[in-house]
Amino acid sequence: MNNLLRANPSYASGASNTPLIGMTIGDKFDQIADRYPDNDALISRHQSIRWSYAQLKSKVDSTARAMLAIGVRRGDRVGIWSPNNAQWLLTQLATAKIGAILVNINPAYRLHELEYTLNHSEARFLVTAQNFKSSNYTEMLQKLAPELAECENGKLKSETLPHLQGIINLSDTVYEGMWRWSDFIEQADKINAEQLASAQHELQFDDPINIQYTSGTTGFPKGATLSHHNILNNGFFVTESIGLTHKDRLIIPVPLYHCFGMVMGNLGCLSHGATIIYSSEGFEPETVLKTVEEERATALFGVPTMFIAELEHPNFEQYDLTSLRTGIMAGSICPAEVMKAVNAKMNITDVQIAYGMTETSPVSLQTASNDPFDKRVTTVGRTQPHIESKIVDPSSTYVLPRGEIGELCTRGYSLMLKYWNNEKATHSSIDESGWMHTGDLAMMDDEGYVQIVGRIKDMVIRGGENIYPKEIEEYLYTHHAISDVQVTGVPDNKFGEELVAWIKLKPNAENISAETLCEFCKGQISHFKIPRYFKFVDEFPMTVTGKIQKFKMRQISIEELGLDTKKDTP
Repeated sequence: MNNLLRANPSYASGASNTPLIGMTIGDKFDQIADRYPDNDALISRHQSIRWSYAQLKSKVDSTARAMLAIGVRRGDRVGIWSPNNAQWLLTQLATAKIGAILVNINPAYRLHELEYTLNHSEARFLVTAQNFKSSNYTEMLQKLAPELAECENGKLKSETLPHLQGIINLSDTVYEGMWRWSDFIEQADKINAEQLASAQHELQFDDPINIQYTSGTTGFPKGATLSHHNILNNGFFVTESIGLTHKDRLIIPVPLYHCFGMVMGNLGCLSHGATIIYSSEGFEPETVLKTVEEERATALFGVPTMFIAELEHPNFEQYDLTSLRTGIMAGSICPAEVMKAVNAKMNITDVQIAYGMTETSPVSLQTASNDPFDKRVTTVGRTQPHIESKIVDPSSTYVLPRGEIGELCTRGYSLMLKYWNNEKATHSSIDESGWMHTGDLAMMDDEGYVQIVGRIKDMVIRGGENIYPKEIEEYLYTHHAISDVQVTGVPDNKFGEELVAWIKLKPNAENISAETLCEFCKGQISHFKIPRYFKFVDEFPMTVTGKIQKFKMRQISIEELGLDTKKDTP
């Protein structure tokens, strides 16, 4: 074992002749905008917006000046709660220019999650859409902060949201206590270009610039705190791998609140002078296909379920996709048949697989354009430039020989600064040598390709969304009739996994149904976190020492629900 390990340890370093970018996001954006002023920078189809890089720069600067005018300062947290739109990008770049820390809020969040995120991040300002799908954001904010009805813009004093001071609403409707976006932008006249330049020049590329909340095993999301250096470089190198240039046009149907959208998408394009295209507020398969044809898009991002939905759309054959050449698929391994269809039917011969986590900005491993087909469907590629990877024994943390299964760890420029206001969680995830312990079980082969084989933690991946059962358990515990609850994942043909909740009711509790519990969850936790199945039990499978055996729960659920008899389909 020792001789084998010394000869071929499960360790890899991503060598590169391309240096890291030692600039802030704002400075890099200005550099690219000056280099490609007439290039299309942003096309937001559902908003009928087309901005060149020169136009985008002007609007970003106006947004940044308006933020300074209403009192946003370096280090302040500014939340954004919105689906994909031009204002999301403006907010992202404007906060980067003045050093405010953007707090990404999942558009699917409901009251319980929104309140936690705003309070934990101590956000002073919030940019919010009026609504999205079935969520009325304005009504939820008015419910959490009824003081809005009687306060001036920017002077909120809320008992429930004590840190929140000002809200900018993207709606054209006037709401008490909130700026409309247009009224907010008018504030820019109070700050001149020199004042903005001065604020921008004070920044360092290692400054925190973004907080992204990830579900946590403790029951509450953790705020991965990322720097300019983290996300600018990751966006650049991920898209450098697919050969992105200023001539490319990338459709981003994935949500911007995820690293996939705002880092790999937005910053990937902006660091190369390429065109960002938002096909719609949220993912709509036929809209993506139509946008590819009409905008002559060259690149497309998505999770496997998105590509499947596009391929299976009844009108798929009607659209001309010959302009496509490249793209990235992330979120989970791509089934071989789906990869073949994407290559042949969508003309994306260079689709690459990317692996990572929010805490690593996000990508640490990626396939390459010249990788063999089997590597693109069975592995997550090799280690990204300027990043290190290793596979360790989870119990001893010793590096394992190649070909053995252990925990995947990564280290490098992409590693987050910390979990916001959570020193304990930071130290439990990042060891003294600076390695991020991913919690994923993986194996590295002799060529350095990494295969993800399982998860140490109980994380469930549903349709590309990472879900930690503990968070859902904590919420269900608040139901007055529930004594105990355990949540686990079960296989699902459409989403990869679904949730099943095992419920133990309190003695003499009234009869509670699955429908009742679904209603209890609606409006309080995100729709994708609501269990699809409920099982009412008197006890849970346990070891002799009293430890709950979730793997047995999973096995029993699969058998009882008949999921083991279903055929896997791409």
